[in-house]
Amino acid sequence: MSRLLDGQISHDKVIRCLSQAEQGSKELWGYVKSGVREAENDDGALILDDTIEEKPYTDENGIVCWHHSHTKGCHVKGINLLTSLVRYEDITFPIGFEIIKKDLKYWDEKAQREKRRASVGKNGLFEKLVHQAVRNNVKFKWVLADSWYGTTGNMNLIHDKLRKYFIFGIKSNRHVALSLEAKLSGHFQSVESLDFKDGECKTVYLRGTTPPVQLLKKVFTNKDGSTGTLYLVTNDLTVAADHLYDIYKRRWRIEEFHKSVKQNASLAKFPTKVERTQRNHIFASMIA
Repeated sequence: MSRLLDGQISHDKVIRCLSQAEQGSKELWGYVKSGVREAENDDGALILDDTIEEKPYTDENGIVCWHHSHTKGCHVKGINLLTSLVRYEDITFPIGFEIIKKDLKYWDEKAQREKRRASVGKNGLFEKLVHQAVRNNVKFKWVLADSWYGTTGNMNLIHDKLRKYFIFGIKSNRHVALSLEAKLSGHFQSVESLDFKDGECKTVYLRGTTPPVQLLKKVFTNKDGSTGTLYLVTNDLTVAADHLYDIYKRRWRIEEFHKSVKQNASLAKFPTKVERTQRNHIFASMIA
């Protein structure tokens, strides 16, 4: 970088920048706040998801460690990053991020070796980022996330405390009641056992959640020709099925963001072994 800028910025200045006080969501919000305020409207979507950037050759520490990759179906060594974006029509801003830190060491009797676990899990950090958006007075109507974050706790938080709408993916083995009477009497059945068509919505009660929700079934075709089924739930009982799916498709923007910050902004290509400088490099990539 120093060479490309003909020495206008010295190598040492970059090192000092990465070694300064830790930069995080607060500093990111300060950077993007004016742009968010200019674009915001009442139909915004708060989108949250995590991604893993593999770092197989970097020494293990609290943030470079082993995580389960749902894409590969196995554990990989790398950085697990949880990001929150806000989207207004076609404009999107990253407004917060958390690095999943496995800061506790323990002995695994089965594997007979020392392992790490996080003192705050991904759903705890999800809640933290949602509260941060509210404290920063970010305007949004919807909270969008995949099935990993479609927990009863997250749904009750968004519905009961924040008075917002959510659209979450849920797994087919979740249990629902088809009426309030069935819920009160404990008569639940799995989502996959329900008889309804592609694109059809049903009003149901998820086990453990306060509000009734709309459940949408969507059958899609993969690139290899195979088919899959997506189940979505929302606490907005007035939204039409087609519109519900269209809103959820806004979530894809976070996949594009994660791909871009890895490929175009060198998210994990830091030549350092110290957690603080690694974290600040990630922050700099988000800014870029």
